[in-house]
Amino acid sequence: MDTEVRPDYSSDWSAIRVWLPALAQAGLPDVHFHDLRHTGNALTASAGASLCELMGRMGHASTRAALVYLHDTADRQRAIAAAVSGLAQQKLGQLAGPIEAEAERDRARGGHVRPDL
Repeated sequence: MDTEVRPDYSSDWSAIRVWLPALAQAGLPDVHFHDLRHTGNALTASAGASLCELMGRMGHASTRAALVYLHDTADRQRAIAAAVSGLAQQKLGQLAGPIEAEAERDRARGGHVRPDL
């Protein structure tokens, strides 16, 4: 049985006794406790977490709540494009050997290399 007392940051007492003094000391007077959750989940989404993974981390049962944290950013779009480009280049590299071999066989038989290769 867990008997450790943990502060309830949603109560007025904790806000006054713990959270607000910590903000003042850090020079962040306009930060709300829930901002930490939002920032953490937005960063998790930016790191590539899927909707399902975000829902699991946050304890959400619906996709609607988790979608709030999935932001379309230029940096994320560039990361996705780079990943897709890398996968495409890898696949093309795997295909290059067989395609070149087929073209060489065609040339050896006196045939023409198909333009789509």
